[in-house]
Amino acid sequence: MHRVVITGAGTVNALGHDVQDTLAAMREGHCGIGALDFQDVERLSIQIGGQVRGFEAEGRYNRQQMSLYDRFTQFTLAAAKEAIAQSGISFSGDLAAKSGVVLGTAGGGVSTWDANYRSVYEEGKNRVHPFVVPKLMNNAAASHVSMEHNLKGPSFTVSTACASSNHAMAQAFTMVRSGLAPVMITGGSESMLCFGGVKAWEGLRVMSKDACRPFSANRNGMVQGEGAGLFVFEDYEHARKRGADILCEVVGFAMSSDASDIVMPSKNGAARAMAGALADAKVNRDQVGYINAHGTGTAANDKTECAAVADVFGPHADKLMISSTKSMHGHLIGGTGAVELLACIMALRDGVIAPTIGYEEPDPECALDVVPNEAREAKVDVVLSNAFAFGGMNAVLALRGV
Repeated sequence: MHRVVITGAGTVNALGHDVQDTLAAMREGHCGIGALDFQDVERLSIQIGGQVRGFEAEGRYNRQQMSLYDRFTQFTLAAAKEAIAQSGISFSGDLAAKSGVVLGTAGGGVSTWDANYRSVYEEGKNRVHPFVVPKLMNNAAASHVSMEHNLKGPSFTVSTACASSNHAMAQAFTMVRSGLAPVMITGGSESMLCFGGVKAWEGLRVMSKDACRPFSANRNGMVQGEGAGLFVFEDYEHARKRGADILCEVVGFAMSSDASDIVMPSKNGAARAMAGALADAKVNRDQVGYINAHGTGTAANDKTECAAVADVFGPHADKLMISSTKSMHGHLIGGTGAVELLACIMALRDGVIAPTIGYEEPDPECALDVVPNEAREAKVDVVLSNAFAFGGMNAVLALRGV
């Protein structure tokens, strides 16, 4: 079995258009959630979100590319470019033939669906652009990353709602660890912040109208975000031989299915995923110092996750730090685990624990150290990143500092 390390990271999200700005915002406890700005937003009852501001796609991509790139693909390509540049890797020959891309997304080209439904149904047009299908398909972003960077190995997209990114990164980890691929580009992206995307989520009645407050007793729902997080997962020996700067090591993962309810989370399913990740990583529970929580800000998720943490970690749960960065960048649905992994890397590499902002009132059912409102300096050796999705699909990653 091969050791797997991360040698590059890239992102676009509501906190920043790159990793440096994103981590600075996390350290400062900055909130990227604000008033939404798009067509027909006034018709929505939910008008806030973690929208990416100032991302000028026209300055990055030419006209032909814009006809093929939905917003979620635009974010993905920008994040991939940053991650690969940081890694310093170049794909050619045998390395290109064996390396690939595994990305997560829940909705794919939602903005493209929305615009073309509007065109056909509201405006009465009888034709759509010939590239609508390749623009909106869920695998579009992975395909364009593979083409842009000459990645000819295994490339595909995983779609498991809010766990999509973690499931994708778990698959990439497995491929590198098994020796199937020396390098994998992985992570996820999402852009549902358009009229149709938000309107659909309104129907679930799980959205907050004012703020995302994970673990706080007065929380009243989740807030959507958008963006992408991309990483270079690489065989340790390959990275060492080429002198790469290693950000951290991925040491384990686990996946579980609740097999109980399509929307209500299960404590047992979440607990099995966390315990499985620890077992796969071969680390004891008392070695874990930080958990980046799924922490959506809904009453059901937060208390269920805290109960699962308590079950898995026992007395050590009281010594753990657990925070939800969704309070800052919003819930990126299929892309959320990827952006949250940045907070895990920051904890391991910089000794900075991202806070849970918006925390106002203690909740007895969430009586853990949720790092309220302000970042904290602390040395941690092992961290977990949790993702628990609608459909009862759970995926947890374990990382270690190097």
